[in-house]
Amino acid sequence: MPYEALETIFSLREQIPGFRCIVGCHDCCGPVTVSTDEMARLPRKSDAERDAALSQLSCPHLGAGGCQVYQERPLICRLFGTTPNLPCPNGRRPVYMIEEDVEQRIHQLLRSTRQVLL
Repeated sequence: MPYEALETIFSLREQIPGFRCIVGCHDCCGPVTVSTDEMARLPRKSDAERDAALSQLSCPHLGAGGCQVYQERPLICRLFGTTPNLPCPNGRRPVYMIEEDVEQRIHQLLRSTRQVLL
């Protein structure tokens, strides 16, 4: 993974506000596309695991205890609940929503990079 791409991803991650989800909730987890740079940082899943998750409209990294890759979750996953464009279905949110320019930079990055189905 190019250092510059990784640096950009980490910089954007730091600017996404955090908040407490409902324990055990995974309402915002589902099939999403992620950049190849982000995908490279996640544990590989077998085709069978990916197919099973997709048939359930779920994420292959969602386990019984929640997200198994929470610390490395992709930018799109981090955005859920932090912007009016991707609201938490349970009404959770950070004290301050993400700054509009940061959200726009994230979407621009996602548009400008090769995306693969998680």
